[in-house]
Amino acid sequence: MGGTVLRGEYRLRVIQDSPPLPGTLRWAVWLLIGEAAAVALVAAYLVYEDLTGTANSLSVALMVTVFAVAGAVLLFVVARALGNRRSAARGPAIVLQLMLLPIGYYMIQGGLPWAGVPIIAIAVAVAGLLVTPSSTKALGLG
Repeated sequence: MGGTVLRGEYRLRVIQDSPPLPGTLRWAVWLLIGEAAAVALVAAYLVYEDLTGTANSLSVALMVTVFAVAGAVLLFVVARALGNRRSAARGPAIVLQLMLLPIGYYMIQGGLPWAGVPIIAIAVAVAGLLVTPSSTKALGLG
């Protein structure tokens, strides 16, 4: 092969040469993956309900299901991008966390504080972890 490096070898070498993710960014990635898994479980439940239940409006039921699936995929993609130190993923990750705040608030108002409080706490934690100096530096933003 001489001086050429295969693309897979280059990627492996770059990953091996880069320092490990700081704890703040690593925790943010793991929490985002956890959020993605939780939303995926909700989406699976919605698919089950769509297939077995009777809906007043099929189009609304399908749109809610599609929204949940898209949310789970988006959370996972953003988590993976942050794990690969893609700085462009930080903004969308923070926006997703901000979108969780009203969801948690209305869950608390609706009598589900056992679900709303953790949603708000995790959203604030992830957003906070993403703006710490160590995460900012690891993403090449500071």
